[in-house]
Amino acid sequence: MSERVTVTIADHVADVRLARPDKMNALDPAMFAALAATIDDLKARTDVRCVVLSGDGRAFCAGLDMAAMASGGSGIDLDTRTHGIANLAQYVAWDWRELPMPVIAALHGVALGGGLQIASGADVRLAHPATRLSIRELHWGIVPDMGGIALWRTLARDDVLRELTYTAREFDAAEAAGFGLVTRLSEDPLGEAMALARDIAGRNPHAIRGAKRLYNVAADTDAAGALRAESDEQLKVIRTPNQIEQVMANMQKRAAMFVD
Repeated sequence: MSERVTVTIADHVADVRLARPDKMNALDPAMFAALAATIDDLKARTDVRCVVLSGDGRAFCAGLDMAAMASGGSGIDLDTRTHGIANLAQYVAWDWRELPMPVIAALHGVALGGGLQIASGADVRLAHPATRLSIRELHWGIVPDMGGIALWRTLARDDVLRELTYTAREFDAAEAAGFGLVTRLSEDPLGEAMALARDIAGRNPHAIRGAKRLYNVAADTDAAGALRAESDEQLKVIRTPNQIEQVMANMQKRAAMFVD
């Protein structure tokens, strides 16, 4: 995709990597632009059934490159909604959630500040036990503003989030899993994420996308709305060729052959 983000697609899985390893994948204007372009591209693809998001080198993402942002300016208009409901900084975290296919984040090294907010946009987060995380913004005298508040409300308790935000303290992956900010620990988060992505990619892609839409609306709707959404999504997939193929493949104990 660019010098800041690489994308490799194989077997319906997009391997997306933050590619600024000399700076622990810290976020500068070029990284923001590359992430947004990557998300835009993935939104338009029907051949990708799952995304794995990771970082090259020693870390997932160390957060904002404060020196680069200060010297060159961020180029981000915080006030204007330039990307639907979001500004650019929010878009590169929030819109992993808005991609039609599931996203799995593989974390190692550090996921600090904006890095944690980007990871939080994924559907699933696998972290090496030695990973260090932080809601880091108060360390710099600012507030989390890359979609974290909207994303974390479905992941962790309000009082836990407040304590982590107000103190800006670092915590390890085991703590993060206890809080709900990490799905589970893995000694090989990228390898396990790729295996999980291939498993997901082997299932009815239209049903997977429908299931993601259901979970995306669940946090913002009442019971009646959730029940209606379930029925609507089921009607889109039941008795379709892909759903029938899934049943036949299961009965014949073979890999399913889907149409994207």
